[in-house]
Amino acid sequence: MAMEYESNNWIWEWMYNTPHLFGGLMLTAALLGFSTSYFGGIGNFPVSYAWSNLGFLLKKKRDKRRVRVYMDGCFDLMHYGHANALRQAKALGDELVVGVVSDEEIIANKGPPILSMEERLALVSGLKWVDQVIANAPYAITEEFMNSLFNEHKIDYVIHGDDPCLLPDGSDAYALAKIAGRYKQIKRTEGVSSTDIVGRILSSVNDNKGVGDNNSTLSRVDSGRRRQLQRGQLSQFLPTSRRIVQFSNGKSFTKGYKRYCHRKYLSQVVPGLLFTRSLTGSSNPR
Repeated sequence: MAMEYESNNWIWEWMYNTPHLFGGLMLTAALLGFSTSYFGGIGNFPVSYAWSNLGFLLKKKRDKRRVRVYMDGCFDLMHYGHANALRQAKALGDELVVGVVSDEEIIANKGPPILSMEERLALVSGLKWVDQVIANAPYAITEEFMNSLFNEHKIDYVIHGDDPCLLPDGSDAYALAKIAGRYKQIKRTEGVSSTDIVGRILSSVNDNKGVGDNNSTLSRVDSGRRRQLQRGQLSQFLPTSRRIVQFSNGKSFTKGYKRYCHRKYLSQVVPGLLFTRSLTGSSNPR
């Protein structure tokens, strides 16, 4: 009886283990089929697949086009507000292209500029956030100029401050860029402006009894505007420590007392900048 039990025991074990063995074989075959069809064969997984996928990701990263943003302005008597606007604009893209409005356009829309086009180009080009400069840009974004920005200069977005920029007829200078959905806005820097700076200069000149301004560049400013500028000669600008950190880049400073930034001072800070490269369409070396 014991012999009969032992002889039948293996039958029950076989009947119990066979489904498990068959299920394991089927699962293995399914995994092999999945590996062959999806990864190109078990021999190619995982090293070959991972390597090719890594190469694809690296190529995709290299081929990703850099975002180019455009900002324009008169940039007459370059000051902190201009620099902060360009800093904010650069943060919205990878490359910043700056248009410097022509003398003729400034005269037609705002009055005669203090600095020449050459001086304004030099000052704008000297800022570390600027990658390219376009000279003689129009005051308003016309359809023709907007197409040139998008097609020739590969601009993705047009940037401007949150203060209104109106043409003499009352229309928005950036209306077309807004309609095209290619417009982005930054915060205007309060407490500092070219108007305020000119007003303080005029007040200083008038206080100096021995110096007249009839033959100076400042005489180009009409008397009505001069009275308007002189109403508030004290600047309300006060930079915070956070803003100072945003402007810094860990580099040492150049010693000297400068009342305002100008082309000669810039040539001292960045030797050879004004004479070694073309300002229009050039890349910034910083």
